Amino acid sequence: MSKTVLIVEDEQAIADSIAYALRTDGFTPRHVTLGEQALAVLRSEAAPQLVVLDIGLPDMSGLEVCRRLRQFSEVPVIFLTARSDEIDRIVGLEIGADDYVTKPFSPRELVARIRVILRRACAAPAAARFELRALEAKVLFHGQPLDLTRYEYLLLKTLLEHPGHVLSRAQLMARVWSAAPDTLDRTVDAHVKSLRAKLRAIDAQADPIHTHRGLGYSLAGA
Repeated sequence: MSKTVLIVEDEQAIADSIAYALRTDGFTPRHVTLGEQALAVLRSEAAPQLVVLDIGLPDMSGLEVCRRLRQFSEVPVIFLTARSDEIDRIVGLEIGADDYVTKPFSPRELVARIRVILRRACAAPAAARFELRALEAKVLFHGQPLDLTRYEYLLLKTLLEHPGHVLSRAQLMARVWSAAPDTLDRTVDAHVKSLRAKLRAIDAQADPIHTHRGLGYSLAGA
């Protein structure tokens, strides 16, 4: 599936050049011009996988956007700026940016940096974000307890115990519900959907449960 990159840039010509380079390389670009618009998109269910964020925006500084963003998401951020002062780069990186590109820049180089950052993000084990407390029948996500039903807990526990392994719906039915595996496939799908919603309520970028069409589900991070 194509990864979405949010471009937060008020100069249309720059945004267009970045969007073209992204489309050429297989990404799906999305463009907004204001910081408040960016934060709204990043809080939505259709949140992007990476943000290209201009520091000089009309309504607020890109630095402020990043500060607010880091209160609810760890989505990778690349800053764009016309300023090249070292102190600006240091401040940007200290508040949570992943990279820093000074204008003028090559859109192709920017896309290459995006690929590197996304590879690094995907390589981080998703299971590391979870803490399974089996004795308490509880799972924490990013340090926060998940409010799970019995079967949501058992389903997530099974996936956590087999990180990176693709488990078929039949296997999940047998291990979680102890039911006939060929009769209730939709039960698994419904509980996975519910789990995803609860994970995204804590981290809007969270999608550690991978769907393998015709095969089943896995938890990223083996």
